[in-house]
Amino acid sequence: MRTDDFDFDLPRALIAQRPASPRDAARLLVVERALHDCHVGDLPRLFAAGDVLVVNDTRVIPARLRGRRGTAGVEVTLHRRLGGGIWRGFARPAKKLRPGDRIDFATDLSAEVTEKLDAGEVTLRFAATDVEAALERIGIMPLPPYIERPKTGTPSDRADYQTMFAAVPGAVAAPTAGLHFTPRLMQAIRDAGVQVATVTLHVGAGTFLPVKANRIEDHRMHAEWGSVSAATAAAVNAARAAGGRVIAAGTTSLRLLESAADGNGRLHPFANETDIFIAPGYRFKIVDMLLTNFHLPRSTLFMLVAAFSGLARMKAAYAHARQAGYRFYSYGDACLLTREDRL
Repeated sequence: MRTDDFDFDLPRALIAQRPASPRDAARLLVVERALHDCHVGDLPRLFAAGDVLVVNDTRVIPARLRGRRGTAGVEVTLHRRLGGGIWRGFARPAKKLRPGDRIDFATDLSAEVTEKLDAGEVTLRFAATDVEAALERIGIMPLPPYIERPKTGTPSDRADYQTMFAAVPGAVAAPTAGLHFTPRLMQAIRDAGVQVATVTLHVGAGTFLPVKANRIEDHRMHAEWGSVSAATAAAVNAARAAGGRVIAAGTTSLRLLESAADGNGRLHPFANETDIFIAPGYRFKIVDMLLTNFHLPRSTLFMLVAAFSGLARMKAAYAHARQAGYRFYSYGDACLLTREDRL
């Protein structure tokens, strides 16, 4: 298929700049054979006893750093830890960077460029051994570029761009469907007889990038590390065996579940990288419903939801959302999708 098949226009005014308050007050478009306008707070009545809701417990690290190469300013968003103080990141501007260059981020934090890759990606070797501690001190939350902020970010971003499930540090982008949940909503979901299970997928910076290849088959996904525990695998398999539905909170949870499932729809423990690319034609193995935000045009995430619920149905849903004034992208509203072959 062509990447152009997944394009659409979006007025800039519909791009959310702040999360809903409270978070579960966000709007929810239920996409079935028909479209239904609801709110995230309606989820308990949309789920059923015996279902299992799978959430991503990754924690976003403040991975954006501002530094200097000599007298020139450089901004780096770290996205992958390779070990031994070595990280991969996206640099801006990257054009003049060369292997051997030193970038100073603070008096006690500097890094050497050891490799220059495609699309502004570089490999950095940090002098400090505890880069994570330095990031917590001087790093900036890596908000997507469509969320307008000062270059230094704002204090509220550290709380706003983090889900209530965040426990395992490692993501450089939030699993944004999880941003809608509150303790009150989670209690109501559990009271409805829905079991909650966790997985960990450390979301990388490449997840939200538009696809630049003309054919989607030519797109290369960035690998992301994830894990599924034995307890989560057992809970999901038990729910499926009893006739319950598997509901993924976010595309990150869905991608990891599909990576860890076998061809018979049985989930297995998993601890590895995944670069799974889900587009129309993919045969889903385990996930029945998906809670997700509204995604960028030409992105792998819009391709994923098109694979899940059908391209024509998702284009119609997005057109309805635009006309009805839904808020888009990371801090925006949500939609609840049923897998096309389950309708």
